[in-house]
Amino acid sequence: MKTLREYIHEARENGKAIGHFNISNLEAFNAIVSSAKKLNVPVIIGVSEGERDFVGITQVVSLVKGIREKTGQPVFLNADHTYSFERVKEAIDAGFDMVITDDAKGSFEENLSMTRKAVEYAKMVNERDGTDILVEAEIGYIGASSKLLDGAPEGIKLNDDGTIASECLTKPEDAARFVRETGIDLLAPAVGNIHGVITGGNPKLDINRIASIAASAGVPLVLHGASGIANEELSAAVSAGVSMVHYNTELRVAYKEGLQAALNENEKEIAPYKFLKLSVQKIEEVVTEKLKIMNRI
Repeated sequence: MKTLREYIHEARENGKAIGHFNISNLEAFNAIVSSAKKLNVPVIIGVSEGERDFVGITQVVSLVKGIREKTGQPVFLNADHTYSFERVKEAIDAGFDMVITDDAKGSFEENLSMTRKAVEYAKMVNERDGTDILVEAEIGYIGASSKLLDGAPEGIKLNDDGTIASECLTKPEDAARFVRETGIDLLAPAVGNIHGVITGGNPKLDINRIASIAASAGVPLVLHGASGIANEELSAAVSAGVSMVHYNTELRVAYKEGLQAALNENEKEIAPYKFLKLSVQKIEEVVTEKLKIMNRI
């Protein structure tokens, strides 16, 4: 099987993107894996600090490695949004395929410092163990939670037309410097995206900025906060240079809607494997829709 690095490189060369979907339970995991298998495409399972605390770090590593080793399906695991070096180290030591350092709310220099430390540790482990753990970093603040919102996250300024103010977005020259001074494998910039879904619609992506950052950074770009972004914008972002796309909020909404519908349909049902089937189905529908766009299917 090809490595995650090879799959990302292949997607980048072919104008496609790898789908990254967060989980906090087995139902979401099964839905994502099933969708990717049916479409015959690679996929990344993401777990934030809170999600991996809930699922269990050892347990989620076993889930992903078990599927990959038994079936040969290209399923990979990412330690999403990791806010300290200690937790970066914890994920790498546990056997994650990649990790995201996130000090984007701090100063540029603080973000540089933490990310350098993470890259150095990942390189040491890769050389020692013959692994290929990737490190991604985020620059430019886009909010910090995957939920339904009434407006833009605190700290993000909107223009009168609903787009995000340019001073909140990543500059191509900053992206180039960050990559150069850290040695990261992937970069997640702020390009009009936010975490969460705003009632009434999310801001528009700055597609031209994505293309400019892709040209200056020299590494694959990752689009965080894709929930709430129109499918046409998703396709345009991939064409402009995005090689990986993150979804979480839309999956959580699908899960909850499926669960509520199933319980309303049969209030006396108490077997979880029965009333959770609709949640799995709803998540799989969302994942399939997004994977088709990202992979030009």
